Amino acid sequence: MIDLLMNDILGTPEILVGLFAFIGLLVQRKMFSDVISGTLKTVLGFVILGAGASVIQGSLGQFSSMFNHAFNVDGVIPNNEAIVAVAQDSFGTETAMIMLFGMITNIILARVTPFKFIFLTGHHIMFMACLIAVILTTSGMSGFSMIVLGAVTLGSLMVLFPALLQPYTREITQSDDFAVGHFGSMGYFVAGFIGRRIGNKSKSTEEINVPKSLGFLRDTSVAVSLTMVILFLVVGGFAGSSFIESELSGGQNFLVFSFMQGLTFAAGVYIILAGVRMILGEIVPAFKGIADKMVPNAKPALDAPTVFPFANNAVILGFMISFVAGLISMFLLPVFGLAVIVPGLVPHFFTGAAAGVFGNATGGRAGAIVGSAANGIMISFLPALLLPVLGTLGFESTTFGDADFGVVGLILGNISNIVSSNMLFAIIVLLLLAICFAAGWRSYKKQESSTS
Repeated sequence: MIDLLMNDILGTPEILVGLFAFIGLLVQRKMFSDVISGTLKTVLGFVILGAGASVIQGSLGQFSSMFNHAFNVDGVIPNNEAIVAVAQDSFGTETAMIMLFGMITNIILARVTPFKFIFLTGHHIMFMACLIAVILTTSGMSGFSMIVLGAVTLGSLMVLFPALLQPYTREITQSDDFAVGHFGSMGYFVAGFIGRRIGNKSKSTEEINVPKSLGFLRDTSVAVSLTMVILFLVVGGFAGSSFIESELSGGQNFLVFSFMQGLTFAAGVYIILAGVRMILGEIVPAFKGIADKMVPNAKPALDAPTVFPFANNAVILGFMISFVAGLISMFLLPVFGLAVIVPGLVPHFFTGAAAGVFGNATGGRAGAIVGSAANGIMISFLPALLLPVLGTLGFESTTFGDADFGVVGLILGNISNIVSSNMLFAIIVLLLLAICFAAGWRSYKKQESSTS
């Protein structure tokens, strides 16, 4: 019975997260039919996630072979959904446990600290939980202590990053109604910081006329399809028709094969996104319902696109500049002995666009351009630096894409490399989090006194 509970039930991420949704729905006193429906949708979402991972892994394998033959280097495409889906086989239980208890930690910290932020970007909670699970497991931690440290780390990040951005978010929205809860925060912070120092916010991007014809890039499935088809066709051209048709496609024309592989990757991402949406459609409402009762005056920390309507031109400009910076970085990375990070349109669109909005709010057009360029460089170099600390997961031809994953992963990974004791590792991590809270608390009090 104990083996059934620990290994087959709690050891199966699909069932574990389904149990959390089940309990959350019961706590909200939902109807029996809603409880059953919500629980099954959560479990089914994880099954769909695994199916999407299989599709993406097959496409990435083909791309890796083509890229390696064409340029004699291994190209890595950062994609959060892909890396998390791939990691589920080895780190699924740890990810689910850290995610669930991290969300509870978020509520507790929002209750007892001045940082009243409830992080509601559910898929990013899952992504960060996965990264933390991978780093802690690779460092040698396991069991209860690993879950506790991971949950405290995740919960802390879920209030600290929105708090870090909030002064800039207020400049964008001209209100204090919500925060940005998205683990690209360091890129947005750098954009806002640089923008304030080099630009003039009175010269806004919104004075520029941008063609509406570029609006299709806001559709994720279209954007991913377009990017991946172009990447596969370009790399396929360099790899050569003879190699592809004799080694990979089974005789199918290399252009048709490249085109279909690009669409296959996009289909895999679409499947994964559908699975993630199905999972979070039940977990996040349960989490928010509990949080609203426990944290008075809580501010929702929402996904990065919530700031897009405040500067539409900065969105397009930020994406384009970030992507160009990613392309330039792709050629510079081998010079520094790092893996080649192939710029993906999804991370550059969402984080580059948000960085453009933050940079524009503090520095106008110059801030949007330089801030989004800085973001593009960060999400190129940080994933390359992160790969060595991911253990075996660093050899999957994909990795985490947004800036915070690189920053957090590098800090945790380098601490684990320096210290050999799990106890000392945990103490150092908790001490760093305590320092961040102390510094943020002091800044919060200073802002409070200046506005009173």
